[in-house]
Amino acid sequence: MSSGLIRTGFLFGMASLLAGCASYKPAPLADSAATLAPPDMAIVSADAARIDRPYLQPQPVDWNQPLTPNALAVIAVLENPDLKAQRAKVGVTDAQAFAARLLPDPQIQANYDKLLSGPDMFDAFGGQLAMDLNQLRTAKVERQSNEAAKKQVRLDLAWAEWQTAGQARLQGVRILALTRQLGIAREGSASAEQLFAESERAGARGDISGADVDTRRQAALDAAAKARTAENDLAAARGDLNKLLGLPPETMLVLATPADPVTPPDASVLVNRSLDRRLDLQALRAGYDAAEADVHKAVLEQFPNLSLTLAGARDTSDNHTIGPAIGFTLPLWNRNRGGIATATATRAQLKAEYEARLFQTRAEIVAAVQGLETVRRQRADLIAQMPAIRRVADSSAAAARRGDLSAAAAATAEQAARDRELTLSQLDQQIAEQTIALELLSGEPSEGWTR
Repeated sequence: MSSGLIRTGFLFGMASLLAGCASYKPAPLADSAATLAPPDMAIVSADAARIDRPYLQPQPVDWNQPLTPNALAVIAVLENPDLKAQRAKVGVTDAQAFAARLLPDPQIQANYDKLLSGPDMFDAFGGQLAMDLNQLRTAKVERQSNEAAKKQVRLDLAWAEWQTAGQARLQGVRILALTRQLGIAREGSASAEQLFAESERAGARGDISGADVDTRRQAALDAAAKARTAENDLAAARGDLNKLLGLPPETMLVLATPADPVTPPDASVLVNRSLDRRLDLQALRAGYDAAEADVHKAVLEQFPNLSLTLAGARDTSDNHTIGPAIGFTLPLWNRNRGGIATATATRAQLKAEYEARLFQTRAEIVAAVQGLETVRRQRADLIAQMPAIRRVADSSAAAARRGDLSAAAAATAEQAARDRELTLSQLDQQIAEQTIALELLSGEPSEGWTR
C-alpha cells in the first residue's frame, strides 16, 4: 500500500471521528426585561391541563374564574422560578449518569525521528495504543453511584415541588381568611370611630367625662391599628403568593373558597405513612446508596491501577518491533487510604443525617397533630359561646333603638360580638393552615389520610 493511500485513509478516519464530535454553541443570558415578563397565560393553562403529579389534578387554568387551591398548586409547580432552576439541576445529574456509562477512550501516541547522520539509512517512527483498565474495573460502581445521585436529585426536586405546591395552597387560604378578617376589622374601626366622634360631642356638651372620651379615643385607635395590621398582612400574603407563582408583584388573583379541612388521624398513623411517602426521606436513602457505591469504588481503587499498551516501532536500521506493555501503580504507602477514609466518613455522616430526619419527622408530625387538636377544641368552645354573645348584641341593639339603652353600650356589645367573630376567623385560618402544614409533613394530601 502506498504512503499516499495510507495518508488518505488516516485523514478520512480523522474526519469521521471529528464529524461525531459536539460543537460549541454560545447560550447568552436572556434580557432581564424578558425574564421578568409575566408568563403566557395560555401556555400555563395548556401545561396545567397536562401536568402529571400524584398529588395534583390536571386542569386548564381559567384566569377569569376564581382559582381553586389545586389550580394554585399547579401554577406554582409549573411557574415557580426556584423550581425551574432546580429542574435544570436534574439535567446536570442526568448528564453525569450518562457520562458514567461511557467507556474510556483509548490513547494513541506516535513519534517520528528524522535521521540526521550516521551509517543507517532510515528514519525512525513508532506508535502506541493504550487503554486505562482501572476505569473498566470501577465502571459498575461508578454507574451505581451516579444513578443513585440522579435519583436523589429527582426526589429532591419532587419534594421541593410538593412543598411549593403546599405553600401556594397555604397562601391561598391565608389570603381568604385575611380578607374576611380585614372586613371585620374595618367594620370595628368604623364603629369605634363613630362612637368616639359621638363621645367627643357629648364631652363638649359636658354630658360625659373626659376620661370616657379618652377611653373611646383609645378604643378607636386600637380598632384602627387592627385594621391596618390586617391590611398589611393581606398585602404581604398576596405578594408571597405572586412570588410563589412567578407572577408580577402587582397581580391581583381571585381565589375560590376551599373545602373544609378534614380531621387528621392519630399521629402514629401519619408517622408510619410518612416514612414511606415522604420524598425527602426517599432522597436521603438514595443519597446513602450513592455513598455506599462511593465506598465500594474507593476500596477498589486501593488496588494497582492497570494500563495496557500495544506499541510498534521501526528504528533507523529498518528493524520492526511490536509488543505489549503493562503499567501499574505499586500500592506501598498510599493504597487510597485517604479516599477510603473520606468515603466511609461521608457514608457515616449521611446515615446520621437520615436518622436525625426520622426523629425530626416524628416530632414535627406529633406536634402538628397536637396543635390542631388544641385549635379545634378552642374553636368548638367559641362556637358554643357565639349564640349567647350574638343574642346579647342583638338585644342591646334593640334596646338602644327603643331608648332603653345607650348607643355606646349597644355599640360595645356589638363590638364584643365582632371581636369573637374575628377570633373565630383566626381560628379557622389556623386550622386550615395547620392542616396544609400537616399534609406537607406527612408527605401526602389529606384525601389520602382516610384511605
